Amino acid sequence: MNKINYDKLMTDFLKEHGGETLLLHSCCAPCSSYCLEEVAPHIKTTVFYYNPNLDSAEEYGKRKREQIRFLRETGLADFADCDYRHGEFERIAKGYEEEEEGGARCERCFRLRLCRTAEKAKADGYGCFGTTLTVSPLKNAELINKLGFEIAEKYGVRYMPSDFKKRGGYLRSVELSKRYGLYRQNYCGCEYSKIRKIDE
Repeated sequence: MNKINYDKLMTDFLKEHGGETLLLHSCCAPCSSYCLEEVAPHIKTTVFYYNPNLDSAEEYGKRKREQIRFLRETGLADFADCDYRHGEFERIAKGYEEEEEGGARCERCFRLRLCRTAEKAKADGYGCFGTTLTVSPLKNAELINKLGFEIAEKYGVRYMPSDFKKRGGYLRSVELSKRYGLYRQNYCGCEYSKIRKIDE
């Protein structure tokens, strides 16, 4: 069975919906760098920083400040913020604490962040929503896109598919991070991914 080419779907989507507005969920400035380089020239984009999974208010603030700085220096997108709401992540992670990275806990986390993005996109009149999460080589783009389309149907707002790691996207994000001196964390963000990183 042939795999779906989500990168091509994104290219086609941007051609068809380029006159609209995109609410793009971002986990951090480094991940958003290449993604914005790809989409911002084609569609008016607002970065939505919703990351209740981050393990501390300090980490949340550090990543948020870097995201805002990157947008100010590049002018690639507007910025929309959420308060730090770690309790929302704790609720969906309860009972899944022992899951491996990439397992059911991560799927629930992806769903939480995509649902909130879609909800805001619908409420604020954006034409579509998407996420930078697919730029990571450690994240399952097929799962993220499947969730994206499912959530789009639930909230009645279009989802922009993506697989930003394609065409050297992740390596480009590393280059851009170096160029702008961006803080690059060495773990996904939640306390469970941090523990695993320390253990390794």
